Amino acid sequence: MEFFRIKRDIPFMSWGKYTTTISLLTFIAALFFLYTKGLNLGVDFTGGTVMEVGYPQPADINRIRNTLIKLGMSDVSVQNFGTSRDVLIRLPARPAMSSARLSETVIKALQEDDKGAEIRRVEFVGPQVGQELVESGALALLIVSLGIIGYLALRFEWKFGVAGVIANLHDVVIILGFFAFFQWEFSLTVLAAILAILGYSVNESVVVFDRIRENFRKMRKATVAQVIDNAITRTMSRTIITHGCTQMVVTSMLFFGGEALHYFALALTIGILFGIYSSVLVASPLVMLLGVSRDDLVKPEKKEGAEALP
Repeated sequence: MEFFRIKRDIPFMSWGKYTTTISLLTFIAALFFLYTKGLNLGVDFTGGTVMEVGYPQPADINRIRNTLIKLGMSDVSVQNFGTSRDVLIRLPARPAMSSARLSETVIKALQEDDKGAEIRRVEFVGPQVGQELVESGALALLIVSLGIIGYLALRFEWKFGVAGVIANLHDVVIILGFFAFFQWEFSLTVLAAILAILGYSVNESVVVFDRIRENFRKMRKATVAQVIDNAITRTMSRTIITHGCTQMVVTSMLFFGGEALHYFALALTIGILFGIYSSVLVASPLVMLLGVSRDDLVKPEKKEGAEALP
């Protein structure tokens, strides 16, 4: 499906040196912020207390947050959970206070502010569990990356697999760099968004790579740069439609999904934008830099009756 067709091929590969340089600098900057500032890990990773509180009427999130701030808990996370009358509170672990005493202090303050407040659930997340989540998350990213390399290498050629993984990991590091620089809370939902972006970005890369392979069969007299430029240009309409529709849904979650989905949607937004960029202006130039040629994708036809050389 195409809403428009670009008649002339856009010379993307002539900008390859500049875009890969910009990507490299952005990648280094993201690593720098990750090293110097680090991620603002949520309760899921660092350990703490998770409380679910119910109210007989729609809860006032700002009022609840202000009540907890008066207790000296400025780093608390308060959000609606399920309905407007249910509230989920995440409290980081405090060395000077046990989790049981911390939860009692919180519920007492909330009931003094509103007698209708009712504790529904209290869960304690220990630092050991948090460490296991960090290790499991890193392992998941590694397995996904290896799977992408294997899939692209089998479907196309190893050079496409290497370029695709570098471009996709570029997106992941950029997202992490944003979260480190702005100190946004990094939770399990954000990790889920990153894993989703890996699959989303590789899908975009596969579309472009598939058109490149097709062009090598059709455009026999064209150079490698011309083949890639044509492939990207011919998929522009599809890219705009797909990513535009996806971003509309994500934008709805970003502005209307509440605090529970805010950082999830924010990570997806950054990933979608950089996913388009990396698939077009990072993965494709890397494929050309690795020396892809027509012989890598189009096997020479054997002439009938030709004798095998000794």
